[in-house]
Amino acid sequence: MNATRETVYNWVTRIDRRTLAILIGLTLGVVGGGLALLIATIGPLFTTAGVLGLLIGVYILTDIRAALYGIVAIMALLPFGTLPFSIGFTPTLIDMMVGAFLLIYLLQWMTGQRKAFRITPVHIPLALYILWILAAFALGLRYAEPTTQIIRQFAELMLTFLLVYVLVDLLRDPQTLRRLVLVMIVCVGTQALIAVALWVLPNGTAERILRAMARIGYPESNIIRFIEQNPALSERAIGTWVDPNTLGGTLAITAAMIAPQVFARRPVLRYRWLTLGVLGVVGLALLLSFSRTSMLALGVAMGVIAFMRYRRFIPLMIGVGLLILLLPQTQGYVERFIDAFQGEDLATQMRLGEYNDSLELIREYPVFGIGFTGSPRIDVYSSVANLYLLIANQIGLVGLALYAITMLGVLIYGLRAWRYAKDDDALESIHLGYHAAVVAALVNGIGDFYYFRIDYQGSILLFWLTVSLALASSRLALENGNKQLS
Repeated sequence: MNATRETVYNWVTRIDRRTLAILIGLTLGVVGGGLALLIATIGPLFTTAGVLGLLIGVYILTDIRAALYGIVAIMALLPFGTLPFSIGFTPTLIDMMVGAFLLIYLLQWMTGQRKAFRITPVHIPLALYILWILAAFALGLRYAEPTTQIIRQFAELMLTFLLVYVLVDLLRDPQTLRRLVLVMIVCVGTQALIAVALWVLPNGTAERILRAMARIGYPESNIIRFIEQNPALSERAIGTWVDPNTLGGTLAITAAMIAPQVFARRPVLRYRWLTLGVLGVVGLALLLSFSRTSMLALGVAMGVIAFMRYRRFIPLMIGVGLLILLLPQTQGYVERFIDAFQGEDLATQMRLGEYNDSLELIREYPVFGIGFTGSPRIDVYSSVANLYLLIANQIGLVGLALYAITMLGVLIYGLRAWRYAKDDDALESIHLGYHAAVVAALVNGIGDFYYFRIDYQGSILLFWLTVSLALASSRLALENGNKQLS
């Protein structure tokens, strides 16, 4: 290293001062001209963001943990963000972060920094599920030619599955898992604050702010959302997730991760009041999204947390539930739930219609579904607001069965590990939180589809990231338990 530095120093000192000045001037001119061009074409805000992003990207390439935290941050705050220019296609910001993360991971293997690849038993049915998806995609090409966009989105889905293997191998210590909870608290807490702030602002102001993000792939119109798309009804919080239901699902999953921290023996945040404050803001943003399925999902997840660890709080939860049912301030929300169960509101009626069409499609294409590229007939469409029906539509009942086996495996593996994790101060709260978040996502799938539809990259990434963290925490708990027994 010293010899290299001396060589560079000798080379620089031999250069004539005039030549060196010219080289420096040219460099500054090129950089300045490039920045001026960017400012003129994409504006000063995005130019500054681009320069900062470049600097952050250089740093991320030196630290795999920074790359992982970057994935979480982009997913939580800019899930639909893209580069402001095309390189033949327009990569998403998530693509860039995931690509950097996988590159660093691969380099670590190539340089001998990583050894003994680790997986869990659940990765076997997951591999079968992935292979079935590939087969369904290939067979679906009979019905329609894939567009460039579909090919890119399907490739992103495959990369997300790859992350499940990489993350479980990478996350080998409780401290990293605990830091990821902290990163989720910070990032999703920030998203919740943004969502509440935009909801409070006048619609025109909020729309102008969000329209400015069109440069990086966000929509330019129909931004502000209302219940049943009716401006006469309540506005729904969307944050930077564009859709109130995707925001609601994200908040429900994260709230399930955060909740055990409030009573943990060794919480991730030193100050419990701060954890409780973030949970409150996330809960408020979830309420303002008016996503009924997400609220139900969080309720079920909280019930799981209480049953598994904090049974003394079950009467308190029942009391809170009764208050929600009886308070005048919550009657509007309660009525919307009643309408949903009775099928009286417009949104529920539309979903019931979709369910009937979906069942017809499954009867026609029960084994492989219709794939991802298009429908075999003009009167057949696969989009349906139910995760499980959508899976059956696109990859068939066999694919749905493989998905169910994989998810059941995640929960059974976690239950086996719980007998060790519950006595480990470092793992207890995060293990319970990660698995409660998986439960929240699975319940959320009853009324929404975005954990499987390939144009919702951020939601798919969030789901499989949660599954990866649950598997990693279970593997660590079992390894620690086996060490104690031996």
